[in-house]
Amino acid sequence: MLERKVRDFITKESLLPDRCRVIVGVSGGADSVALLRILLSLGYDCHAVHCNFRLRGDESERDRRFTEELCRQLETELTVCNYDTSGYASQNGISIEMAARELRYRDFRRIMKEQEACAICIAHHSDDSVETILLNLTRGTGLKGLTGIKPRNGDIVRPLLCVSREEIEAYLAEIGQPFITDSTNLEAGFTRNKIRLRLLPIMREINPSADSAVLSTARHLQQAYRFYMASVQDTLRKTVHDRNGNLEIDIDQLRKAPSVEGFLFEILSPAGFNDSVITDIAASLDSQPGARFLSESHILLKDRNKLILMKLKKDESVSVKILTVNGFTALLPDRRRITVRIEENEVPVSRNPDTASFDADMLPDTLTVRLWQKGDWFVPFGMKGRRLVSDFMTDRKMNIAEKHSQLVVTGGDNIVWVLGLRPDNRYRVTERTLRQLILTVK
Repeated sequence: MLERKVRDFITKESLLPDRCRVIVGVSGGADSVALLRILLSLGYDCHAVHCNFRLRGDESERDRRFTEELCRQLETELTVCNYDTSGYASQNGISIEMAARELRYRDFRRIMKEQEACAICIAHHSDDSVETILLNLTRGTGLKGLTGIKPRNGDIVRPLLCVSREEIEAYLAEIGQPFITDSTNLEAGFTRNKIRLRLLPIMREINPSADSAVLSTARHLQQAYRFYMASVQDTLRKTVHDRNGNLEIDIDQLRKAPSVEGFLFEILSPAGFNDSVITDIAASLDSQPGARFLSESHILLKDRNKLILMKLKKDESVSVKILTVNGFTALLPDRRRITVRIEENEVPVSRNPDTASFDADMLPDTLTVRLWQKGDWFVPFGMKGRRLVSDFMTDRKMNIAEKHSQLVVTGGDNIVWVLGLRPDNRYRVTERTLRQLILTVK
C-alpha cells in the first residue's frame, strides 16, 4: 500500500517520468533505505549516492559499510563521497550544517549529470515537513517558511512527503529490511531534535492529529502564498529596477504597495536584512536622503526618491597602488582596469572622461586609487579655487549610490583625479610640460 501511495504522489505532483534514471541519496537510515527500495519496486533505474561527512567517527564508517552492502544486495550502483566537512566549514567560514549541504548537493548534481539522470531523489517525509514548519516558526519566518517542504525544488524531488516516519518504519518491518539509526537523532541537544522528541509529543497529547493539522494549515498557506506572491510580483514590476547591477526601489511606487513592510521583507531578506532593520527602512521613507542600512552582504542607501540596494565589495576599502611608469596596469576595487602611458607633450589631450592627462614631472612615482572620503577636496580642472569632492558630486546631481562608489586618484595627500569625472587643475598639461602621464580606465 505504501508503494502505491508513493507512486500516486509521484504522478499527482509530476515528480518523475516513468522508469527514468534517478539519483537517490542513501544514508543508511530508515527514510533513505525505504526510498531506495520503493523506487526500485516502482521500476526506476536508481543510482545511489552515499555521503560520508566523517563527523561521527566509527558511526560514519558503519553507515558507509551498511550502504555498500545494501546496494550490493539490491544490485544497485553506488557512489560514495567522502568529505572533510569540518575543514571545509572552517575554510569557508560557514556552519557544519551548511558545509554538509553544500558538499552534498554539489556532488549530487555532478553525479546526476554524469549518469544522465532525470532527478535527485531525497528522502524527506511528512514528519520532516512538520518539524521544518515548527522550526521556522520558533526562529521567526516569513509566510514562505510556514508552507513546509516542497515536493520539488528544481531537479531535487521528494517522493516520500506523502508518508510519515511511522509508515516508513512499518513498511521496512513488513518487507524485513533493516536500517541504521543515527544516534544523534536521539539526542535532544539539537533544535530539530527537541522539536521531534519534546515539542511534537506534547502537541500530540493536545491533539492526536496535530501533525495532520499542521500540514493542512501549511497547504492553506501555500495557496495564500501564491496570491501573496502575485501581488509582490505586480509591485516588483512597477517599483524595482536594475541599474548597473544595483536595485533601485521607487519610493513613490513603494508607498502604493498593499504592505510596504511586507514587500520590503520579500526584497531585502534574501540580501540579509532582518525584521528589525526592515522595519527601520520602512520608517525611513519620510526622512532626509543619506540614511544607510547594512547587512553582512549588502548596503541599502536612502536617496531622494528611491532606495538603492548594492552588494558590499569585500575589497572596496582596499587602496590600489599605481606606478607612474609606461605600460603599468592595475585592477581597481570596482573591477575596472587602469593603465598608465607616458608620452611626449605633442600628444593632444583627450576629452574622454575615462582618460586624464597630467604633467608627469609634477606627480610622485606612486599614485593611489581609493574611495573618496569625507573632507576630500581638489581643484577641478579649469578652476582656481578648491572644491570638496562631496559638493562637486552634488553639483553633478549624482545619486547616493554613485557617490558611495566614487573613486579618486591621489598623489601623496592631494587628489589628482576624481576618477572618470574631473582631473585636478594643479597637475594639468601646459605648454611647459615635457612629458604627459595619461591614465585610462576601462
